[in-house]
Amino acid sequence: MDLKGKVAIITGASRGIGRAVAHAYVDAGAAVVITARTEEALNRVCAELLEKNGRVLAWAADVSQNDQIIELVNATLAQFGQIDVLVNNAAVLGPSPRPPLLHYDEHTFSEVLRINVIGPFLMTRAVLPHMLQRSSGSIINVTSGVASGRGPCGAYGVSKAALNALSHTWAEELRGTGVRVNIVNPGRTQTQMLREAYPEEDVSGLPRPEDITPVFVWLASDRSRHVTGGYFEAQEFKLPGV
Repeated sequence: MDLKGKVAIITGASRGIGRAVAHAYVDAGAAVVITARTEEALNRVCAELLEKNGRVLAWAADVSQNDQIIELVNATLAQFGQIDVLVNNAAVLGPSPRPPLLHYDEHTFSEVLRINVIGPFLMTRAVLPHMLQRSSGSIINVTSGVASGRGPCGAYGVSKAALNALSHTWAEELRGTGVRVNIVNPGRTQTQMLREAYPEEDVSGLPRPEDITPVFVWLASDRSRHVTGGYFEAQEFKLPGV
């Protein structure tokens, strides 16, 4: 799955799944723009990718702030001249341990939805004019199994359910334009967010973020250019035709 010549923006790339996807894309030949709110952690990932001779731009931004998103997109176009892939991975868990919705205050509930839902909306809206002009683009939204509402998932589960609906709406509205939108559920993986959500559990036996990147690479590649509106379980993914 060759990604040479492609440019991808990956949000929430300072750790976990975002970091792993950035590494996988660089390994496949793509140029990557990695973004997160924490500049120090982002720079560490940038250094890792540069050691691989990757083409990388690290840009600290808050995806819930539209002005910062516009700066990020403009910097990407200035550096690389195009945007082929957007991975909307950035998310926040909210309070931990996970309280029921009854115990959320308005500010906390709104913050989770702003980052986990409004953020992907704003990011997608910002890259779409460029993608539509080129009649090509792949947008990958990272969801969660708790979007079904099972368990005490609070605002995080609500936000992921909304993200799924947003993704399907974008996919239908963009059908036939060459821009495709798909959803990936990573499943339970060894991430800091999972440890925060379930501090009482031992997650050491779960897949690592690096283990679930093939579906992200495939969805970024031309091999999936006709796939849109799909929902993919990363841990069950097998390359078509293999």
